[in-house]
Amino acid sequence: MQNSQQRPQFEFVAIMASLMSIVALTIDAILPAMATIGLDVGSHDPVENQKLITMIFLGLGIGQLMLGPLSDSFGRKPIVYFGFGLFMIASVICVVAPNLEWMLVGRVLQGVGLSAARSISISMIRDSYRGDYMAKIMSFVTAFFILVPIVAPAMGKFFLDRFGWESIFYVQLLATIMIGVWFWKRQPETLKPDYKIKFSRHIYLKGLKELLRHKESVAFTLVSGLITGAFMVYLSSAQQVFEDQYGLADDFPYIFAGLAISVGISTLLNGTMVVRWGMRKLASISLSLFFVISLTYISLFWNSSNPPLWVLIIFLAIQFFALGFLFGNIRAIAMEPIGHIAGIGAAITGFVSTMIAIPIATYIGSFMEGTTLPLFIGFAICAGLSLFIMVFVRKSVVLQTAFDR
Repeated sequence: MQNSQQRPQFEFVAIMASLMSIVALTIDAILPAMATIGLDVGSHDPVENQKLITMIFLGLGIGQLMLGPLSDSFGRKPIVYFGFGLFMIASVICVVAPNLEWMLVGRVLQGVGLSAARSISISMIRDSYRGDYMAKIMSFVTAFFILVPIVAPAMGKFFLDRFGWESIFYVQLLATIMIGVWFWKRQPETLKPDYKIKFSRHIYLKGLKELLRHKESVAFTLVSGLITGAFMVYLSSAQQVFEDQYGLADDFPYIFAGLAISVGISTLLNGTMVVRWGMRKLASISLSLFFVISLTYISLFWNSSNPPLWVLIIFLAIQFFALGFLFGNIRAIAMEPIGHIAGIGAAITGFVSTMIAIPIATYIGSFMEGTTLPLFIGFAICAGLSLFIMVFVRKSVVLQTAFDR
């Protein structure tokens, strides 16, 4: 295998984080502007406006399925350049969109373009590192990635109030160009020529067969989809909850930023703890906490109105603290056994998890009118199913090991 256990270089981590951060910027910066964009493109339904978030995830899922295998054949960097180009075209479509349908087309294409940066950054990490060191890097990359949601909504609100919602897309374009130049100048290609795989129409079938050979990769891909779906409900409905249900349009960016800090703190802690504790143990503990907190909220506020704002924020902060230990570890565990097919592996696992997440977010989001209870019911169901999968695959692996002996 071409990876190593050497300690990560700061600039490598920073570049990978920047690639992934474009995704966060594209999603989170428009959150304060969703209602305004909806009015300008003729959409007055808050539930329909949630598609401005969910559709970019659809593009991310489809795009990485196409571009991930191409990166195994042609190298990581050329595909990232292609994705950046497509993202720029899609951003222009969003700016000039005459209606919601065209806006959603632009958002899907933005997702397809950004899927190169998102999935290939994971492949580049997997090219270079393995095991708990890979999980450590994933955690630090995610920590930098979390910094964007802290500032993106406030930045989006600033440009919305002064220059209109279109300016948010122009800022995204400028950030993409700057990161693209940095990536081009400073990041070497991580896929060595000997590890390139000739592209063919059978590559997906071969990759899927290889993925299915590894029970842990399959299991944690499903878990990743469930947890991403739960979090996507929050992302797509946060503006509706805090602005419409709590009447905090001006304060929304700061509340969103504060909750993002909770994820960032736990992600940084995970980066320092994962080598000592192991990514599987941390994932199990944090997922159990996520499940218990969800059930606690449901039991306290079943058939009642929304709690005071400070109560909701405390519950969400604890939930997101748990999520910080989940995101990087779950993806690292899924990728660990399939490093020899990192490109197609990241593509298939990312596509499957996204296709699981989008229906979850869309369905639960449709109930998010007037109450936050559906959000926590979704959290509980997704966490409960994830725990069941983790326990099942752990027992299966133990039995298989005993049988082999």
